[in-house]
Amino acid sequence: MMYQQGCFAGGTVLRLAKDLAENNKGARVLVVCSEITAVTFRGPSDNHLDSLVGQALFGDGAAAIIIGSDPVIGVEKPLFELVSAAQTILPDSEGAIDGHLREVGLTFHLLKDVPGLISKNVEKSLTEAFKPLGISDWNSLFWIAHPGGPAILDQVEAKLASET
Repeated sequence: MMYQQGCFAGGTVLRLAKDLAENNKGARVLVVCSEITAVTFRGPSDNHLDSLVGQALFGDGAAAIIIGSDPVIGVEKPLFELVSAAQTILPDSEGAIDGHLREVGLTFHLLKDVPGLISKNVEKSLTEAFKPLGISDWNSLFWIAHPGGPAILDQVEAKLASET
């Protein structure tokens, strides 16, 4: 089990499940991921005004998936193929999105330039992920940027000239 992974938990568990499935013949890995942000919900605090931003942007969510390799033909019908899984730490991003367990509970802190930080680095991250696969047209793929409030998504879309 992994705890307090926040937004990047989904990518982390997909990467780990892919590795487990590929290296253990016949293995099927059940991945269940949840993010419970209700614990951050509280009235405004003079000491933690920035927590209101996190409360407005983030919500509870959960998902489950079974990851395997070498599907049994005629029995299993995979919907997607997980070709690659990777994560990138953005330069100068330490402290950009923080969660802290305090006396008042779990609080979020987001720097004002999180959208700029992400959009400035998204193309490099996509290139590192997809160039080895021979893919350079981001609009030909099904993908999503996360975390993503409107400011982040708008800046990523503008940076990549994405088709909507």
